[in-house]
Amino acid sequence: MAVPLRFRLNEEDVEIHVQDPTAPLLDVLRGDLGLTGTKSGCAIGYCGACTVVVDGEAVPSCVQMAGLVEGRDVRTVEGLGGPDGLDPVQNAFVKCSGLQCGFCTPGHVMALRALLDEDPDPGEERLRETVDGNYCRCTGYVKILDSARAAVELGRAARAAGEGR
Repeated sequence: MAVPLRFRLNEEDVEIHVQDPTAPLLDVLRGDLGLTGTKSGCAIGYCGACTVVVDGEAVPSCVQMAGLVEGRDVRTVEGLGGPDGLDPVQNAFVKCSGLQCGFCTPGHVMALRALLDEDPDPGEERLRETVDGNYCRCTGYVKILDSARAAVELGRAARAAGEGR
């Protein structure tokens, strides 16, 4: 018997019916909702490929039970940006070539977005810790760290111009 699940997803209220509320949120996002930007990597919450933001916190969606997002706010990479273009973190990844194959990129972007929403001006150590929490097999992290630093600078510039983030 399907169980209703209601939550806010990328700034829109959703209600779906899931067969198993203990299923990983990742499976619901990808399979039931068609949001394939969030990637499946390790399935044990370690690699960071499946990172989404739940109530402002970066979480591995592969170990987050779907039923536990009832009434909560979930944000995926598809929910970034808007009519004016890409999110500053996404822009920074483009500007600094912070991706190669792109598999880990959504997880990095979401982890950095959560960090910058919490602390718009984190120091180098926090940036490194956040980047270190997501595996990348292609880049060696240099360009990813450059992207993280650029995202901070883009945020500073936007705040100075009175544009928010």
